[in-house]
Amino acid sequence: MINETVKHVVIVGGGTAGWITAGVLAAKCVKEHGRDLKITLIESPTIGNIGVGEGTWPSMRTTLQTMGISETEFIRQCDATFKQGACFKKWIDNGESDFYYHPLMLPSTLGPLNSVIRKLHSDSAHHELSYSSLLCSQEMACERGLAPKNITTPEYQGVLNYAYHLDTNKFSAFIKEHCINKLNIHHVVQDIVGTTMGTDGEVGALRLADGTELAADFYIDCSGFAGLLIDKHFKVPFIDKSDILFCDRAVAVQCPYDHEDIPIASHTISTATGCGWIWDIGLQKRRGIGHVYSSKHMGQDEAERDLRNYVGKQMDQLDVRHIQYKPGYREKFWVKNCVAVGLAAGFVEPLEASSILLVEISAFWIAEKLPHKKSGFAHCEKQFNETFSYRWDTIIEFLKLHYCISQRTDTDFWRDNTHPDSIPDALLDKLDLWRGQCPSVVDFLSRADVFPFESYCYILYGMKFKTATHAVGDAQLNMLEKKIHNQQRNMANVVNSLPANRALINKIREYGLQRI
Repeated sequence: MINETVKHVVIVGGGTAGWITAGVLAAKCVKEHGRDLKITLIESPTIGNIGVGEGTWPSMRTTLQTMGISETEFIRQCDATFKQGACFKKWIDNGESDFYYHPLMLPSTLGPLNSVIRKLHSDSAHHELSYSSLLCSQEMACERGLAPKNITTPEYQGVLNYAYHLDTNKFSAFIKEHCINKLNIHHVVQDIVGTTMGTDGEVGALRLADGTELAADFYIDCSGFAGLLIDKHFKVPFIDKSDILFCDRAVAVQCPYDHEDIPIASHTISTATGCGWIWDIGLQKRRGIGHVYSSKHMGQDEAERDLRNYVGKQMDQLDVRHIQYKPGYREKFWVKNCVAVGLAAGFVEPLEASSILLVEISAFWIAEKLPHKKSGFAHCEKQFNETFSYRWDTIIEFLKLHYCISQRTDTDFWRDNTHPDSIPDALLDKLDLWRGQCPSVVDFLSRADVFPFESYCYILYGMKFKTATHAVGDAQLNMLEKKIHNQQRNMANVVNSLPANRALINKIREYGLQRI
């Protein structure tokens, strides 16, 4: 049996995770590699999507392009806008001027990081410049509400790097239609009531509500928090990380714009509160706003009150949604003839939009490595579990960085976040190392790192974390000064050539972008 050919894959669950996985597998395995592979997606007629998670990473451009989707149609159909990073407000010390950016572009290389940081910290001439504004033009673009490209820029290309904000429900429906009509995904709408046990404990078949069974060679569990296969069939334990990441609740609303010409923010706005933070995402017709908080430090009524203070009186007319989750991930993701993707694999919190990113990474990994014979499952299981356990741990470490180096002490939430017992040992070691020297790319040696050295620098120096610097000669500093001057001029020239985010979206809706 283990030498049988893998000819049929069943994806359990639709939504963003299910349809992205289906689309990538069909595009890569079938269209690109020419495999004789049937892909079936089964979803419930009664269970809906969570409907949040509206931020993405630049990887989404590759995902959509791989599936053969027009960027113009995606923007038109999914209420999508351009995202160029995240602005974190009130995370440092809760002061009036407390904000910093994590852009989606790599910082420019002006010289050794030690010299740049020494110049930034010691030179009053650059007192008004932040780390990201010194090394990247994207903060300037975001502050002005500008798009990352022009109407003449072809699809999926940009003057600046970018991702998207999107309406999750519209996006799921959009890629669902594309997968069925363009990529020949077989679609089954049925409730799953159980599974049958196959050889050696694998999934034998899915038992459906109409009394039939659906069998496949390989199963992908995209059933969300329910974990119909990874939890209900295989009973894989869940690793609770709430001792590190305290936030485990969210209250969310969708806020229509007051008028159709209101500017659209070019970034996710993440504003810290007493016991969590509020996301603010601008789409074409509305904003998605939600308060992520720790139920150990704040009650539901308090969380709603803080969200109402942020949104204003408009919230009284809006539907309020409450979401509960447990931060953490599965002990194993791939078991025998099944792998969990999306919320079935785990969830931490929407900070830095890692959830959809992990879905994309998982989908491409499976598409690249799915064996032709069942005998290959064991090797894939080992490799996938090792790789993605590392990814989950390092994502959690990176998210914790945002909290644990904060100077806020106004609530127990922020004080508890800086306690060493709540910080992963690997992160404690890095912070201890970086207090004595600047971070280095050699501190990040794994190709599986989701957030690289450059992202850590944006957070560390954005939050005013002090790293030691050694003495730099006058000649080197003078050369750096000239480079900074030229860099600022060049960045201004680039930014001045870009349209407003809203203006470009309107033009795309009317005229479309040039197809590559």
